[in-house]
Amino acid sequence: MKKLVDAVQAALAAEHATVYGYGVVGGRISEDRRDEARQAHDAHRARRDALRREARDLGAEPEAAAAAYALPFAVPDSAAAVRLAAELEDRLAGAYADLVRAGEGARRREAAGALREAAVRSARWRGSGVAFPGLTEHSDGEDADPSGSPAESATSDPL
Repeated sequence: MKKLVDAVQAALAAEHATVYGYGVVGGRISEDRRDEARQAHDAHRARRDALRREARDLGAEPEAAAAAYALPFAVPDSAAAVRLAAELEDRLAGAYADLVRAGEGARRREAAGALREAAVRSARWRGSGVAFPGLTEHSDGEDADPSGSPAESATSDPL
């Protein structure tokens, strides 16, 4: 049960960061992609709210949002906003991959759906996808990168 609660809280923290990040994306994205950014922002707010409810249902106090999050790079223009949106979705996929592993039944299906949505959004923003979204760089910190050092958790750095 603790592993499930931790995974829900990590996904919630990742959604908080993603909602914040899409605020930045929306302010820099070109007009032709603004609706796409708005729809993603709305979808992430809905997922965030659902995860808050889920944390409470599991007897936990939902993870609070930070006042601000550090961005992984400067976002001065629309091209950088597109890269940020793809990065947000990639990092979120890692949190949902953990929730898939921790959940069962309907929770696992819901987490798998969220993982799939993040992967699809990432591919749309980037123009290409990855073979195993959420798993390539993230697996309970047990995987190693090519240099042999432990991989960093996608949720350890809010953005």
